[in-house]
Order: sequence, then C-alpha cells, then structure tokens
Amino acid sequence: MKKTLIWVLAGLFILSILPVQGFGQTSKEVLDKMIEAQGGRKALEAAKDTTISGTMELVQQGMNAMLTMYQKEPNMMRMDIEAMGMVITQAFDGQKAWFLNPQTGATEEMPESLAKEFKRQSLGNDSILNPEKYGITYELKGKEKVGDKDCLILEQTMSDGHKSTLYVDSATYLTNKTKTMTMGQMGGGEVLTETLMSDYRKEGDLMAAHSMTILQDGAEFARMTLTKITYNSGLQDSLFQMAK
Repeated sequence: MKKTLIWVLAGLFILSILPVQGFGQTSKEVLDKMIEAQGGRKALEAAKDTTISGTMELVQQGMNAMLTMYQKEPNMMRMDIEAMGMVITQAFDGQKAWFLNPQTGATEEMPESLAKEFKRQSLGNDSILNPEKYGITYELKGKEKVGDKDCLILEQTMSDGHKSTLYVDSATYLTNKTKTMTMGQMGGGEVLTETLMSDYRKEGDLMAAHSMTILQDGAEFARMTLTKITYNSGLQDSLFQMAK
C-alpha cells in the first residue's frame, strides 16, 4: 500500500503543476490567449527545463510528502518523492519510464498502465505551443461556473485517447480546474480526479499556480503547495535516464 500511495502522489503532482494545453471559442483564439496568460510564446519557448519543489498533505491519511519534479523539453521528466520515511524516484527519458524501488534500491521499468500515464504527463511546453505535433485535440463543451469564476469548458484528447476536462477562467485565461481519470490509490482501477488551482504568481517570465486542492470521487484527497520554481538550470539528459 505504501508504494501505491507514492505512485498516486506522483501522478497527482504532475497533473497539478504542469502547464495545461487548451483551446476554445475558436481553437486558435483561445490557445493564443492561454499562451499569453502564461507569459507568452517567447517565454514558453525559452524555458528549456523546469525544476519545481513542493509539499503535499494527504488529507485522509494524515501524511505529508516532499516532492521535486524535473522537466526537460520536449518530453523528459523525473520525480523525486519523500514520504513515509521512503524516497522513490520515477522518470521518463523520452522513450522509457522507470522507477527506483526504495525497498530494494534497484531500478525497474514501470508497469505499462503507469508508464503510459507518466509518458503522457512528461510532455512540456512544446506540446502547448505545437499540439498538433503530439496528436492533441480539443473540443469546446460550453461554459460553467467554478466557484465565482465563469469558465470555458474544454475537452482535451491526447494521442492515446485519454481525455481530460479543462476549466479555463474566461477573464484571465488561466486554468481554474482540471478533471480527469487517474489510477486509484489501491491500484484497483481509475477514479475521477479534480484539481482546483489558485494563487497564480509569476515565476521568472511565466505564471504558475502555487496552491492546489485535489479531490478524488468528490472527496478531498490532498492539498499541495509549490515552494520553488526554477527555469533553465541546465538539466542533463542523464538525470532522466535509467541506471544500467
């Protein structure tokens, strides 16, 4: 169960902090507005790698975790998680998803279902700027109020068929909420996961939400806080590669 909870932490953290691709009214118009709201096309193109540190409180379990995520364009990612006295590393090197088993100290390839999810979430800024390259499509589903904000509802379909619903603030064009199916904490199937994003602040030239509340099947699951975001620190490909 401990290892399964760690997998859930990683998936939720990635879903919460990565920039979210989106279209609307006419696809091009809303895409341009979302890119501009995040800092602009040039700023997103300039961010070749990103390092994010944060904390997570698992509400129902009464447990805290420390997380650091590394992303390198266009599709590399690594997650280091410390929780319950264990440290686990998960990564995607652009081709292969793997993890470091904290109990054995050995590196192993991820199970197929988790690898597929991790690969999908490893896409970076280039997939926002050029979604057609990655087979990402969108459909406008109307409008809905989220709290006190009027939001555009966008259904995102990834190249593997996975769907997410994005709620984009129609005033700021920043993402207010996401909704998608993720792996459940007991590994027995998928659960509906909603992430509410707030406390948007500028880090360097880019806007990022610093606070998230995560619900699973309607119940509060976790609260997240981002404490540090660094761009262009020169991350090497070797950081993401599985040790032989």
